[in-house]
Amino acid sequence: MNILAIDTATEACSVALLKGEEAFSTFEICPQQHSQRILPMIDDLLKKQDIKLKELDAIAYGRGPGSFTGVRIATGIAQGLAFGAELPVLQISTLAAMAQEAYEKTGVAHVRVLIDARMQEVYFGDYVAVNGLVEARQEEAVLPPNEAFEKFESEHAQGEQYTFAGTGWQAYASDLHFSSSIEVLYPNAKAMLKLAKQAYLSAQTVKAEEIQPTYLRDKVTWKKLPNKE
Repeated sequence: MNILAIDTATEACSVALLKGEEAFSTFEICPQQHSQRILPMIDDLLKKQDIKLKELDAIAYGRGPGSFTGVRIATGIAQGLAFGAELPVLQISTLAAMAQEAYEKTGVAHVRVLIDARMQEVYFGDYVAVNGLVEARQEEAVLPPNEAFEKFESEHAQGEQYTFAGTGWQAYASDLHFSSSIEVLYPNAKAMLKLAKQAYLSAQTVKAEEIQPTYLRDKVTWKKLPNKE
């Protein structure tokens, strides 16, 4: 199975390739340079591994949440490449990818993810690893830090051990009563590969023209509008 994964949802920019059973990746911290860096990174990785777009089974991308511009860049690139090569697309949560990497680094099954969403809010993700892959315990959301803390505590069980990922923990440490270490600061496309492979095997692909980024903040605003469902 051959899957290309890309992510530009935060300050980081990353590309990864699953080629058979081997994984290859490139990762850079390049704020506000994603649109200039992502295509050269993709081209370089594919050339180094001697594989063409047409030889891929699918393209995966970080659907968000994250930076509005960054998420749109990844969505647009994935859509364009998939449409041109007639490939299906796999939409992977940015939060889930971070949780997967944190789990793989630590072996701790319960992962709490918070990305700094600016405007005194965080993108919230609560995950548990089952058979080697993370699954959401609660719905993704954008929340003030104190509400995120309360949501985590609502699912807390005596004796559970946790690991942490994301920039939100440092940005709002006092609101979150946080003093632990952070295993993963930014999403990495390499961590998406296992999730993407499982999604592909589970027939969770979508057509290129049907993919949609996940902003969360827009979703919350829409819910607050009067006379809207």
